[in-house]
Amino acid sequence: MNRSGYCNEIREGHIGQRVTVCGWVNRRRDHGGVIFIDLRDRSGMVQAVFSPERQPEVHRQAHELRSEYVVRLVGEVARRPQETENPKLPTGMIEIHVDSLEVLNVAQFLPFQLDEEGVGESTRLQHRFLDLRRPEMQHNLQFRHRVTQTVRRTLDEAGFLEIETPMLTRSTPEGARDYLVPSRVNPGQFYALPQSPQLFKQLLMIGGYDRYFQVARCFRDEDLRADRQPEFTQIDLEMSFVVADDVMAVAEQVMGKIFEEALKQSLPLPLPRLTYNEAISRYGLDAPDLRIPLELTDLTAVMRHTGFKVFAQAANQSGNRGGRGLVKALRVPGGAQMTRKQIDDYTEFVAIYGAKGLAWIKLNGPWQEEGWQSPIVKFFSPEEKEAIVAATGAQTGDILFFGADRASIVNESLGRLRVKIGRELNLLNGTPFSFVWVTDFPLLDWDNEARRHVAVHHPFTAPVLADLQRLDNTAMAEESHLDEVRSQAYDLVLNGTEIGGGSIRIHDPALQQKMLALLGIEAAEAEEKFGFLLRALEFGAPPHGGLAFGLDRLVAILLGVDSIRDVIAFPKTQKAGCVLTQAPSSVDPLQLRELHLRSTYQPKG
Repeated sequence: MNRSGYCNEIREGHIGQRVTVCGWVNRRRDHGGVIFIDLRDRSGMVQAVFSPERQPEVHRQAHELRSEYVVRLVGEVARRPQETENPKLPTGMIEIHVDSLEVLNVAQFLPFQLDEEGVGESTRLQHRFLDLRRPEMQHNLQFRHRVTQTVRRTLDEAGFLEIETPMLTRSTPEGARDYLVPSRVNPGQFYALPQSPQLFKQLLMIGGYDRYFQVARCFRDEDLRADRQPEFTQIDLEMSFVVADDVMAVAEQVMGKIFEEALKQSLPLPLPRLTYNEAISRYGLDAPDLRIPLELTDLTAVMRHTGFKVFAQAANQSGNRGGRGLVKALRVPGGAQMTRKQIDDYTEFVAIYGAKGLAWIKLNGPWQEEGWQSPIVKFFSPEEKEAIVAATGAQTGDILFFGADRASIVNESLGRLRVKIGRELNLLNGTPFSFVWVTDFPLLDWDNEARRHVAVHHPFTAPVLADLQRLDNTAMAEESHLDEVRSQAYDLVLNGTEIGGGSIRIHDPALQQKMLALLGIEAAEAEEKFGFLLRALEFGAPPHGGLAFGLDRLVAILLGVDSIRDVIAFPKTQKAGCVLTQAPSSVDPLQLRELHLRSTYQPKG
């Protein structure tokens, strides 16, 4: 079934030539006896014309065509008559005068029209095979393909080897929940689907492969959001004999090529950098959206002796592990025009992140002329008001929002509010894509529920060498100052979303053992979970580090779509289900018996 090419490839240079094209009937139109159809394939559309004078029998057949019929057409390319051209289509200057029509398959009545607006996502996912025909989905998945191929070419040219790592491995629960796979030939034992290729790519470095990459499928059994799926794709890479700058330079090279080849844009390199502490101090979050010019201002020192007790208590609250108090302000230029309803809505919003309230001041005029509007103004002395203005740069017409609580609550609640206000009030600086590296993350964080330290990234992340002395002091393990130890970790943030993260790894077996001990993992547990890695580190492990990009997230942001489901061919719902195939599903009891399993689940009611 030869065809001359894709529909979108037919151009004026083909006028007078006979062509064969295949595709789907996008739409049929009857115009005074002449029938027109728009024929569509993955490349685009071309107009085909059926004339009763040219081929009466073929014209009769064309009357039977309906949307989404699959057809094969043979005809002559001709220029469209004047005033019928369609400059919006690449094929809009020509049409095919059809001599032969073959219906390859028919289509039932569609549950929705492919050009219909507002089709519910559930309907789209249930009929994903139809949804995938829509031009938007065709464009998204072809763009994703171009990004992936660009990554492969770029890394290949940089000396990387593409190597697959196992999909069936052992469970090493240290982050999200694993998806478990029972073993039939090893009764009572289970594989886990990989959350990442982390340990295997480190083993490849120990094995001497120097530069590895993989377009890796990963699995995490976690609660879903618009930018998360239970199965997702990473661009995963690892390098030996490198420092953090080397890995970041390769990542920038890859990103620059993606912009050049997939977006036809230039990406200015090198990308800007912020330390973790800078990001938290100025923006409240470790993945700041730098398109938003708003910043947070620390007023803790200013408020230590204020008459407003809520601020004073927070300003004087000592402690570590996120327990120290903090008072911060967010200045919104021109925000004095906000309504009380808007302010109340923002108050409800910050409550999601643990804030007990949202204090505010509208600057309707100078404070000396009683131009400040707020229930809390009466508590501030003239000196404190002067200090607020000096620190925030507030001017008449602005509004100030305040957070006063534990540092972790203040930073996250005001940081999220900054993003919400910036996007709702369209305060973006006009840059469509804003990258930033965030570096020098804390190595450890304190988990109040578990009453132990946890790794901020993962247990194999190396500390900053200048901070090693903190780990060498055995007393430090019992003190909260461990939270001050920095790691050689780095995240790449795009438009306020972390799209990639990595680190220099621990290659010294003694340091790796110490790290596991700091995480409360005893020697026996460490041997059970990570013994194979610990032994490998003892046989000449080179210094190494790497990074992984979230391909789904990256493509979604570059395309400007709200959900990664729109850049994945067959995504899951927010309940991790596939409405197309009805997965997950129950299985035959015989299958369970072969696996020595029995379900204890009892439906409610």
